[in-house]
Amino acid sequence: MIPQGCKRLAEVDFPIAEVSRHAAREKSIRHGHPSTLHLWWARRPLAACRAVLLGLLLPDPCDHHCPEDFKKKARELLPRVQGRVGLKDEDLRKALLKFIGDFANWDLSANPTYLEVSRGLVKAAHPEETPLVVDPFAGGGSIPLEALRLGCEAFASDLNPVACLILKVMLEDIPRHGPVLAEELRRVGAEIKARAEKALADLYPKDPDGATPIAYLWARTVRCEAPKCGAEIPLVRSFWLCKKANRKRALRHKIVKGGPPRIEFEVFEPKTEKDVPPGTVTRAKATCLCCGTVLAPERVRAQLAAQRGGADVVFDERERRSGGARLLAVVTLKPGEPGRQYRLPQEQDYAAVYRAMQRLRKVIAAKVTGGLSPVPDEPTPAGGGSGAGRAFSVQKYGMMTFGDLFTARQKAALVTLAGMVRELALNSTDSSALLTCAFNRIAMSDMQCTRWNAVAEKMQHTFGRQALPMVWDFAEVVPIADAPGNWRSGYELIFDVIETGPGSRGGQVQVADATAHPLPDDVATIWFTDPPYYDAVPYADLSDFFFVWLKRTLPDHPLLRDPFDAENPLTPKIREIVQDETKHVDGRPKDRTFFEERMAEAFREGRRILKDDGIGCVVFAHKTTEGWEALLSGMIKGGWIITGSWPIATEMGTRLRAQESAALATSVHLICRPRPQDARVGDWAEVLRALPNRVGEWMERLQAEGVRGADLVFACIGPALELYSRYSKVVDAEERTIPLGGDPEAIAPHQRGYLAYVWEAVARAALEQVLGTAEARARNGAAGAFEEDARLTALFLWTLQSTNLELANNGGEEAAADISEEEDDEDAAPQREPKGFSLVFDVVRRFAQPLGIHLDQWEGRVIETRKGVVRLLAVRERARQLFGQDGAQAFADHLELNPQGVVQLRLFGEEANAAEPPSRGGRGRRKKRSIGATDESVAAQPEATTLDRLHMAMLFQASGRTAALRTLLAAEQERGPEFLRLANALSALYPRGSEEKRLLDAMLLSVPR
Repeated sequence: MIPQGCKRLAEVDFPIAEVSRHAAREKSIRHGHPSTLHLWWARRPLAACRAVLLGLLLPDPCDHHCPEDFKKKARELLPRVQGRVGLKDEDLRKALLKFIGDFANWDLSANPTYLEVSRGLVKAAHPEETPLVVDPFAGGGSIPLEALRLGCEAFASDLNPVACLILKVMLEDIPRHGPVLAEELRRVGAEIKARAEKALADLYPKDPDGATPIAYLWARTVRCEAPKCGAEIPLVRSFWLCKKANRKRALRHKIVKGGPPRIEFEVFEPKTEKDVPPGTVTRAKATCLCCGTVLAPERVRAQLAAQRGGADVVFDERERRSGGARLLAVVTLKPGEPGRQYRLPQEQDYAAVYRAMQRLRKVIAAKVTGGLSPVPDEPTPAGGGSGAGRAFSVQKYGMMTFGDLFTARQKAALVTLAGMVRELALNSTDSSALLTCAFNRIAMSDMQCTRWNAVAEKMQHTFGRQALPMVWDFAEVVPIADAPGNWRSGYELIFDVIETGPGSRGGQVQVADATAHPLPDDVATIWFTDPPYYDAVPYADLSDFFFVWLKRTLPDHPLLRDPFDAENPLTPKIREIVQDETKHVDGRPKDRTFFEERMAEAFREGRRILKDDGIGCVVFAHKTTEGWEALLSGMIKGGWIITGSWPIATEMGTRLRAQESAALATSVHLICRPRPQDARVGDWAEVLRALPNRVGEWMERLQAEGVRGADLVFACIGPALELYSRYSKVVDAEERTIPLGGDPEAIAPHQRGYLAYVWEAVARAALEQVLGTAEARARNGAAGAFEEDARLTALFLWTLQSTNLELANNGGEEAAADISEEEDDEDAAPQREPKGFSLVFDVVRRFAQPLGIHLDQWEGRVIETRKGVVRLLAVRERARQLFGQDGAQAFADHLELNPQGVVQLRLFGEEANAAEPPSRGGRGRRKKRSIGATDESVAAQPEATTLDRLHMAMLFQASGRTAALRTLLAAEQERGPEFLRLANALSALYPRGSEEKRLLDAMLLSVPR
């Protein structure tokens, strides 16, 4: 084994940029990737897990404790995949890190040579015993899967039965049976396909001309409640059908009068975007196409709730549609014609739906094993409130059970398929779980909360994000057609996963609570986990969508139950460690305190089962300082030392939530060790003295890898915590314990807490980089330092910087279409935010307070705070306070006539404007009030800061007032270097493509040389 005290590679160095590129690229990989086995939310990229595991498993060759046998074996193995390794230990370290970065590539993940080398290295590092990797929050299984790939033992547990079934298939069934299982799956899957095509043919009839429908595009409908109207309103977000560059199709309508008005549609070829009419519904407000009346959200909800969601057709006694869902168009494939075709609905389309309803009435009377209804009747998650409840809105529209999420035809088809899977699974026990995974893919696609992607011309399943939202117009796929979302695609994707597997030993899977781990003490070599983050993902509620069908396709399976509550028909919720105030435990809500207490218990359990010479890693991606403090507090109280911190990019910067905010592009991997029971007491003065250098060194290291902004901020916490967490406690000269967290506004260290000093060290290091050393000491009144608003703006923009790791975005047009999808429901849909850049208030406060920046003084002048989010005002928003109500043009007129007025620029506030409104005049007329005048009302105005004057110059640039701009710039050059120093610093900080950067760069070109 690796000797006690020997550092692992992950504690000293890591190929961040290379691994990040491969991890982000995985988002676009489908063929054979384990993520296609079954959906699981917030799944870790395999590249990151594989690379970090190698870093945890392999010793650092430069450590004097590193075994010589390992070095010798590594020098023998590495030349098989790279060139000859140099003779120095530093050369061997570099070669190992290169191997880790290279092997993170998905294309090499099953390469026999790379597999042999990686397993050989692990065996050389652990010659006496195969290392055991434990993940107590295994979820989608990325970490234990990569542990098996590297030749380790793996123990994966999760509280969720759906997660455990996925883990069992991936870690036990596939490794045990391998290619034989793949062939069995394909055989049974093909048999189900043939039987389903016969059984469901009358529900999805072909067109008379031989065309095959592959999708039906539906819209829910409500009735206009305006007097003398009563028209049916189809609820449609977009009338686009196809937005291919060389082939465009859309719907347009006409009003048919004579009796109650009604709408008819036609398919046409638009030439421009303007040719396509806007949708009829926005944030639950419906607009009548006949009279223009807008139906309020509460009325839309009421009408749809009366229809139990409104996705089913209402037929009259003559079997004709009289209301409910309306079929907008049918997507077909026609023999001999390329591409998808779009046609209007025909009588046969509605007749097939009617037949499905009749069949469903007969099917629903039967019972499944265990007395279950064939159609899931378990309740859907209740939405609203705080926490995880925000992710669900379907109950507000009458979809009270999981069966309500499917139309009658979808239910008839799924019940038929479920029966076939259940029957054949009994005769093929090895492939039974795989068949249910394939079935769940169909259920996820063939339901009424899907969308039609007009760019990719395919259905988008409902779980594009971690929510179960309301969707107005939806796409119904044909499960027996040869198109995406069909039964064959479901089992073929799983076949590919088995075929491309690396071949490994099997792991062990168990349903377990992370706070009461089933393993004994001191058995794990690696404790590596990605825990839940507060209310970020409501795993249990989301997984119920699959759980209710799994119970019907795999009745009596031992994993598919709540082991802690036999009466619970759904997945376990009480013990799940998430923040969700809609649920209660022992009479108290599952709030932030509940989450933090249970997470601390899980960390203690991890410390218990890990060997004394073992090593751990915790993945965290929360973007608030409070979240980080709670996590770190739990780890330290649980007996851990943080020894490293590596941010690995797992998100694309183009995603919606990353735009103009500090959404993290990386997941920070905190490397940790068990703290010895006899750890000594630390001296506060010694810890504080070492902190600035440690933060500065780490920032320099991470920036060299392209890590920026909020990612860099949180990644610096790990190394800073090593100074603190290695002691049993840290005390000051008066023996008072210095806590991890505290009151950041307090003065005494034992009240303020260590993390406040960490944030201060990061902020000072950042300011020193972007504005100079004086800015980092500005709190002490350093000469030449910028005013508070400049420091605040610089820190704000520095934190907003995006990690630049040249992340792959291979989604093309399809990815672009996915990004544009937003929540339909009024309560969840994002408001259109004003321009500017945003940060969580907590982050801004933590930086500002120790640097002497008083946020309240800049509220409404430089920043605006709403609902816990601070927005940096756009430069154009400041025109009135900078120039008064007449604006930049009038101010420029005055400045050009009175260049001496630039010496002491003052701001125009609302009070000053009201006290003495300036005269209005055209260009060249003298203003009554001069800048810097001596009357009391003007003299009382605040003097413009360097940032104010810079913003004035930018607005002169924007308005084309070059003469006024030259006057101002000349005066600033006489004043000193601060103006240009700030301008250049902010130019480097503003995001590329922003208006502010464009104005700054153009203004700087006007500076006299």
